[in-house]
Amino acid sequence: MQNLVKLLRNLNELVMFKHSIFSLPFIFIAMVVAAKGWFGWKLFGLGILAAVSARNFAMGFNRYADRDIDAKNPRTASRPSVDGRLGAQSVLIFTLLNGAIFVFVAYLINDLAFKLSVPILIILASYSLFKRFSSLAHLILGLSLGLAPIAGVVAVKAEVTLWSVLLAMGVMFWVAGFDLLYSLQDIEFDKKHNLHSIPSRFGKEKTFLIAKLFHLLAVIFWIGFAYTSDSGFLTYLVVGMSGAILAMEHRIVARDFTQIDRAFFTLNGYLGIIFLIFVILDEVF
Repeated sequence: MQNLVKLLRNLNELVMFKHSIFSLPFIFIAMVVAAKGWFGWKLFGLGILAAVSARNFAMGFNRYADRDIDAKNPRTASRPSVDGRLGAQSVLIFTLLNGAIFVFVAYLINDLAFKLSVPILIILASYSLFKRFSSLAHLILGLSLGLAPIAGVVAVKAEVTLWSVLLAMGVMFWVAGFDLLYSLQDIEFDKKHNLHSIPSRFGKEKTFLIAKLFHLLAVIFWIGFAYTSDSGFLTYLVVGMSGAILAMEHRIVARDFTQIDRAFFTLNGYLGIIFLIFVILDEVF
């Protein structure tokens, strides 16, 4: 029993389960809008399983593929996949198991979800490889989380709608923007080890500008989502609030870079939850 608890603790540290908060709200936002309200307990449970297993697959593959890079980086050298607490084989098994769970859950949802499941896993895995040859890795990470609302509407309606694509584009640029800020921590490491990132290629000041542009695009796409989904005032209001949260994030990081964790995890976590709450209220009232 003690070994099982230790294994679960190490797996939790490996993939940081609590960071599922970034993708879960936007899956349910899409499901609520698609269903015009409550979509049922079955899809609720399957949605959580799909989101968590997909994220575990993505994070597990990242840790497996990057274990050589992580071992050289002081910021990541204490990860379980690097310091010996979890062997490469264990991480690979965990990754493949979650990939299989995701495909099976998609099969239980509907035919379109099942057909899209493997292509989605390929996209989720590609982030770890992109940064070895392209600065587009930040956008690939954004796309990976941006697939969440697409998955949500597919689960409910078995189709991809225009509003879900606009919502997904907003998520993509939102995530890519805060990933740029987070990547500033590794700018010197990336340069030294020839890893492709926007900070290592363009420098700190230009990265701040690109991150602001990405977040502006996120808000624009979310406005497009609100318009094309025929949403009410509360959805437009929460889009505005999200823009304010992102502006606050930039001020915090620009003023004191040591506060990057606060901006990255706390504010972005609140953004998704607040967005979901307001969309639910919009549909109810």
